[in-house]
Amino acid sequence: MFRPAQHRAPSRQGGQILVLFILGLTALVGTAGLVLDGGDTFAQRRAEQNAADLAATAGANAYLNTTASVATKVSTAIAAARAAATRNGYTDGSGGATVSVSTALLSAGVRLSVGITKPHANNFVRVFGMDSWNVSVSAGSLAGVTDTAETAAPWTMSIQAFNADGTPKYTSANPQWFGETNGDYPTSGLDIAWTDFQGWNNVNSSEVRRIITGENVVTATIFFEQYIGQHNDGYHTTLFGDVNTEMSGHEVPVAVVGPGSPNCAAPTQQYLNGCFKGWVMFHVIEADGGAHKAIHGYFTGNFVGSPLSIGECTAQLAAAGTCGVVTAHSPFLNYVVRLSD
Repeated sequence: MFRPAQHRAPSRQGGQILVLFILGLTALVGTAGLVLDGGDTFAQRRAEQNAADLAATAGANAYLNTTASVATKVSTAIAAARAAATRNGYTDGSGGATVSVSTALLSAGVRLSVGITKPHANNFVRVFGMDSWNVSVSAGSLAGVTDTAETAAPWTMSIQAFNADGTPKYTSANPQWFGETNGDYPTSGLDIAWTDFQGWNNVNSSEVRRIITGENVVTATIFFEQYIGQHNDGYHTTLFGDVNTEMSGHEVPVAVVGPGSPNCAAPTQQYLNGCFKGWVMFHVIEADGGAHKAIHGYFTGNFVGSPLSIGECTAQLAAAGTCGVVTAHSPFLNYVVRLSD
């Protein structure tokens, strides 16, 4: 008896394994691609960062070493930064690279910022549609003189600490403990009072600490007879520890105050001893908020009867046309070129 042959349906198991294999292989290739392209990307970023750092430093050096108008110094600094970036393989508009250079005038000097962006050509992950991705870095530098609140002491000292000719009474030969008597201004040649450089207001420990550590860079120019005392808010005992940690072994510019004239913008007559007279360089040996509640140190130079500039280009300096000008008579007499970020 004839029976027709029976046909079985083909097994689906083989097809499923093939699909899983392809998916697994794709994931494996993708992971390997990310590792390889990612590693190459980090290498490119390091090269870009080195180029940006060198460009920022070259621009700052060019600014400081150029004898000309501020506008010419700025343009020279920008050109030097771009040239340095080119020497290190990054030219604006070439190979998809973007090199940006910007400047901001300080009261005596310039802050220069460099940014570099260049696409990274991918080799493996392009199978997922990512042919490239951008790699961006930035660097900043400062050129000029040290005149920011990162290095200025947020306390005032008395004009009574100096002789009539401006020489200090307390030098390295006889360092002293300068105490805090919980007043709005120094009451003697061996006293200090905290300040935030803002004049008549409550000075709290938190804001002064941020000045000491450099977290808060104050922008200000302190002029003659300006009141910069505090509206007393305690001993600020913890601040002595901050000074000890951040400033021991360093010289810092300190504002000097004393009896004011009728032009002193003090809130009332009783505060006239907190009027700005000038500044001086002070060497901090140590500070103690325990038994002493004082700062141990000595003056390293004579009293300087001139305004104290800290921070950015102020409106007054801009109006006077002196922003960015670096001279031998700049506030703290300390030329500097350094990477800031």
